Amino acid sequence: MAAGTRLAIERLGAQGDGFARTECGPVHVPFTLPGETVTAAVERDRAALISVLEPSPLRIEPKCRHFSTCGGCALQHVEEGAYRAFKRDRVVVELARAGVEAEVADLVPCAPASRRRVVLAARRTERGMLLGFNRAFSHEIVDIAECPVALPAIMAALDDIRAAATLVAATPRAFRISVSVTASGLDLAFIGSGKLDEGARRAASAHALKSGFARLSVDGEIVVEPAKPLVMAGNAAVLVPPAGFLQAVAETEAKMAAAVAGHLGRARRVVDLFAGSGAFALRLAVRAQVHAVEGDAAALAALDRAFRSTSGLKKVTGERRDLFRRPLTPKELGPFDGLVFDPPRAGAEEQSKQIARSAVPLVAAVSCNPVTLARDLNILVAGGYEIVSITPFDQFLWSPHVETVALLRRSRPGRRK
Repeated sequence: MAAGTRLAIERLGAQGDGFARTECGPVHVPFTLPGETVTAAVERDRAALISVLEPSPLRIEPKCRHFSTCGGCALQHVEEGAYRAFKRDRVVVELARAGVEAEVADLVPCAPASRRRVVLAARRTERGMLLGFNRAFSHEIVDIAECPVALPAIMAALDDIRAAATLVAATPRAFRISVSVTASGLDLAFIGSGKLDEGARRAASAHALKSGFARLSVDGEIVVEPAKPLVMAGNAAVLVPPAGFLQAVAETEAKMAAAVAGHLGRARRVVDLFAGSGAFALRLAVRAQVHAVEGDAAALAALDRAFRSTSGLKKVTGERRDLFRRPLTPKELGPFDGLVFDPPRAGAEEQSKQIARSAVPLVAAVSCNPVTLARDLNILVAGGYEIVSITPFDQFLWSPHVETVALLRRSRPGRRK
């Protein structure tokens, strides 16, 4: 199909792209809106936007100069009400596809400039260090000068991060830098940047001290740690492992945890599955004994350290276990009257089957993927749980990604097979 094809955009797809029909089949056109007429260069089932001939009234001016080149945001051009409706609808549509009948609450929004964790892409070039995000569907790095999603502390340190990357890089290939804002300063974790020699190690350490970084690590090895990079989970201070998982927006994490804690408020023994470094477990331990199950040893150790250094918490125990290969059985779940699970994007299918056969009265399901959440909820509902509420949360602003908290209670005995 030739360049400059005229297309009518019918709706937004799951990734925020406009959807149009052509004689050759459906085409996805990024940065377009339903009702718009556009011209685009079509290649198979995707197209690059050339111009908007008839704009939608929902189209607004993007907040960032890099929008449409940087691959980080897909929806800065969408009016706020329509943007929130799109994210809520992502959950609604997937529940309907899975046959789950439940009301979905309005999206709980997050503010711009609130994201405390970003993963930057970097690569050494003849012109200097490229630092930014990958262009969508590409390995090309878009060098950034601003990011209206990230906390100002990250953007203010962009030159220092770039200088650190220049000192650390020991490969001509692209690598990643996980940057997190902590109570003690920025935590930089380099991934795939190559092995440091002693001179580079000394230079990187000196630069980290000068720049006020809390920690600098390379492929999990701490190079220098002038201050413990701590993040708060309720009243507990957690020393997250280098490049360890951290919810992107602190305020959103707190709101999700409050929803979970409110639902499990009467529970006295709670099990936290896929517990990570304790975002839920450490908050729940204010009122209940918690057993935290997690496959990553470093995350579990961080949770344990935070528990032991925080006064006023009830007992928290930990268990390292691969819940994909060996989910907790109904018998193992027997002692608990509350349960929360927050798996990776793949969801918790096998674990959900075990929960569905258990007698746990209260369950909170947290998910970053509406598709696998819908599947897992279908399993739980078939096993005798009823859905109390489903609430989507935003913490990946202007992207198609949405977090969801589903609260359930047992309405009839599980099927013990």
